[in-house]
Amino acid sequence: MRVPSLLIPALAIGRGINAWLDTRDGSQRVLASGSRETPLDGLDLDAIATSIREDAQSPVSCATCESILLQLKLVASKGDDFFVNVVTELCKRSGVEDDDVCEGSIALEGPIVANSLRRIAIGSRTSRLACVAFMGLCAYPEVEPYNVSFPSPKPRTERPRPSGLKPLHVVHFSDIHVDPLYVEGADANCSKPICCRQYTDGDKPGNSDFPAGPNGEHTCDAPVSLEESMYAAIRDIVPDAAFSIFTGDIVDHAVWDTSQFQNTLDIADAYSRMAGAGMLVYGTAGNHEASPANSFPPAAASNDSQWLYDLLSSAWSPWIGTHAADTTREFGAYSVRYSGGIGIGKLRIISISTNLYYAHNYWLYEEPMERDPSGQLAWLVGELDAAEREGERVYIIGHMPMGTRDTFHDGSNYFDQIVNRYSATIAAMFFGHTHFDEFELSYADYRNRSHSNALATSYVAPSMTPTSGYPAFRVYAVDPITFGVLDATTYIANMSDPSFSTKPKWTKYYSAKEAYGPLVESGEGENVTDKHEELTPAFWHNVTEVFKRNATAFDEYFARRRRGWALGICEGDCKSVEICKLRAARAQDNCMSPGFKLSDTGKPKNGHGAGIDEEECGGSVVRDTLRAIVTDLRMLRV
Repeated sequence: MRVPSLLIPALAIGRGINAWLDTRDGSQRVLASGSRETPLDGLDLDAIATSIREDAQSPVSCATCESILLQLKLVASKGDDFFVNVVTELCKRSGVEDDDVCEGSIALEGPIVANSLRRIAIGSRTSRLACVAFMGLCAYPEVEPYNVSFPSPKPRTERPRPSGLKPLHVVHFSDIHVDPLYVEGADANCSKPICCRQYTDGDKPGNSDFPAGPNGEHTCDAPVSLEESMYAAIRDIVPDAAFSIFTGDIVDHAVWDTSQFQNTLDIADAYSRMAGAGMLVYGTAGNHEASPANSFPPAAASNDSQWLYDLLSSAWSPWIGTHAADTTREFGAYSVRYSGGIGIGKLRIISISTNLYYAHNYWLYEEPMERDPSGQLAWLVGELDAAEREGERVYIIGHMPMGTRDTFHDGSNYFDQIVNRYSATIAAMFFGHTHFDEFELSYADYRNRSHSNALATSYVAPSMTPTSGYPAFRVYAVDPITFGVLDATTYIANMSDPSFSTKPKWTKYYSAKEAYGPLVESGEGENVTDKHEELTPAFWHNVTEVFKRNATAFDEYFARRRRGWALGICEGDCKSVEICKLRAARAQDNCMSPGFKLSDTGKPKNGHGAGIDEEECGGSVVRDTLRAIVTDLRMLRV
């Protein structure tokens, strides 16, 4: 929808209040009728909700979504407090969350959303992206063409062959989401996004038919006892671990009740417990570390995240050194050489802030949107180029996998260009965020994805928090020279085991090489079961080929995503999309539509329920409110 450059009546909402949109200078300022600089008055919430629903029912979804955005822009023009009050009331009326969740969440994220709406030009590419993020009513716009600049051409070097030497062990854990307010015996069957807290007297121990156990429940984030038991299990199972990779998300899912003060305590405590367990940890920032959640402004927009970058710099400094800690203070990323000792190859760990490409980081919605927020991609190119010159292998770690639905396609595309260029240097990439046990593949040619042009593997770790399955962590066997991944073994704490209520027992769940190696060997003729052979990107592509033709193998993989808990059925289109997602470390190729589904209760899925259309960890109550309104609390099929 293109808005002409003149002063026009935008729309009438609630009690006949006319608004004007001034586009003469490209700013799309909202002015009121009568005195053009007078604030909007008399907005009728019922009228707004009805108008939004009527617009959403139009067959032209993107144009109607932008009409809805225009109404929200009008509300935001009155100021942050007014926007927060209006959206909070809409949230309560929609029933999308309890009243206190509506109030707390929107008070935190509402001003950021309002600020973005005031800056968005309706009809622009940014407004279409906002429609995708908030309501799923627009198609993804085409990626804005851009060729990343590199200081040197790509060499003809290929992935090095494994050395055949004794492997190292590397631990990978993610999304621990520790809840310091978890109370044993509290109600584990509440109406909030997470339970096991004393929200009311009725939630207190002794008053519930579903009391929380001492070590965790599927409806709750993790108690400290579960976190500590995982670190103890890591010490017992892999006492010789070279180092651990932690791909972020410490803070619990109570997004309506976060603060810089509480998040600081939670983050500092978690890293203190890791250090106390004797671990060498290379970490990255999850979207929940911020307060408000998901809030990571680019350096040019605001310094609101400086408190978090300073905190992470301090927490990581004993492990990464002062130089890398100084880089962390700039935008939450760092690059550091792993000192493995004599006989160990050269490895560089590069930790990036994927929050700068996250669709629910509403700081990013600008006119125009930054191509390289905080200059992180240019920095990454420099670090990879230096590593290539030094003959180093590289692990890239981050929170959000760059192929997920919630990743901006542009940022993912530009990142993928970098991965393509340095594919011989990048040994592997490691992420979390989805809470599922899965992987993603990067290709030289996404139009013809095959084992011969698979370039890199992104290993996505399952979560420790039990909201999407049994608590889990991974152990990689890696070549000590090339640092290629030779095997990936997942360990779980089975919550159905009676011992879980006293002392969680962490046991081997499965080995990727044992589970998939024989299937690939028999189907593709590869020798991959040897313990010294790497699980190459070509191997993982061939695993997806097995999934296509072997229903049993795919069903077993789909069950492993949740570690055998709350299994759903994935057939037909679901199976095709799932395999496509595995073959899409570039988000524009993941076969995921911008549409969304609601649960049977009429509430948008909050990421903790089992269902086919699962979303990544994060979300937004503002978003959920708008989705509930536009669907009139019914299923929307896009």
